[in-house]
Amino acid sequence: MLHALADPSRLAIVHLLTGAERRVVDLTRELGLAQSTVSAHLTTLRDVGVVAVRREGRSSWYRLVRPEVAHLLADAEHVALAP
Repeated sequence: MLHALADPSRLAIVHLLTGAERRVVDLTRELGLAQSTVSAHLTTLRDVGVVAVRREGRSSWYRLVRPEVAHLLADAEHVALAP
């Protein structure tokens, strides 16, 4: 799982998903990445059990299913910013 989180774009996706479910199109817009890139990152995160997908019509909604990952990232950021 840590290998999947080693990519800055995937970290940004996890950060965005800590607040709410998002569609690929939402993440693409917020991150400024290509749809195919975001989809590939989401597949990686889904494969390691960090995110899950919910289909609604033609949309795929992604959510964080491992909240401890968000806590881990917040703790790591806190340590990195400490003097």
